[in-house]
Formats: sequence, C-alpha cells, structure tokens
Amino acid sequence: MKKMIRESFPNLHISPEARELIGACCTEFIHRLSAEANGICSRQDKTVISPGHVLDALDSMGFGAYHQDLEAVLKDCTAVAAKRRRLSTRLKNLGIPDEQLLRQQQELFAEARQRLAQQEWALAEQQQQVMRSLGGQDEEGH
Repeated sequence: MKKMIRESFPNLHISPEARELIGACCTEFIHRLSAEANGICSRQDKTVISPGHVLDALDSMGFGAYHQDLEAVLKDCTAVAAKRRRLSTRLKNLGIPDEQLLRQQQELFAEARQRLAQQEWALAEQQQQVMRSLGGQDEEGH
C-alpha cells in the first residue's frame, strides 16, 4: 500500500495511521465489491465470478463512471495474460525435457567461455608481438 501511495503521489507525506486507514478502506471495498459480484453471479446461476460480474457490481455500487476505464484495463490485463500463456506453452510445446534444455544451456555457456578465452589469448599474443616489435625498434634505433 505504501508503495502504491508513493508512486501515485510522490510528494505526499502520509502518516502511518492514515496509511493503515487507507488499507482498511481498500480491504472493505474489495469485500463489498466481491460480495456484490458474487450476488450478481449467483442470480445468473453461474459458479465463477467473471470480469463482467465485477464491472456490473461496480455499476450497481455507484461506480459506473469508471466502467469505460476499467474495461480498458481489463483488455490490457487480458492481453498480458495471453502473452504469458503463449510464452509458457511455447517452451512446453518444444517437447524437450527440462534436463535436456538445462544441458543445452550449460553447453552454450561452456562454448561461450571457450570463445572468450580464445579471444583473450589471441589479444594477449597480439599485445606481446606489438611489445616485441617495439622492443626491437628501440634496439635498432640505438
């Protein structure tokens, strides 16, 4: 709750008592909203509260002015959840066991470490050659 208040009102200082009161109000509001949505759901002979039931409950509680904004939020949440499901099932649909995926990842890391070591060795060799050639020029110049 403190984080949400801080993000919404960054320049606002709020006492711990006021923060507790806001939290209690939020909890009470959620209880009442849930009860109203449950009542709507039951009257429709449904067993699962849907987002539509929640929106209808908000309307019946006098918060209809927020309906359009909340539908936009619901649309965004639905899109995010669908994207998560697609990403999750993509790995599952590969048909590769977790152990094999882990082994492949470890092999890729090992290959990357080996390439890095080779590049570092080649760079060190190159630096030594430059140093040798500079050292040889000093001797020739004297």
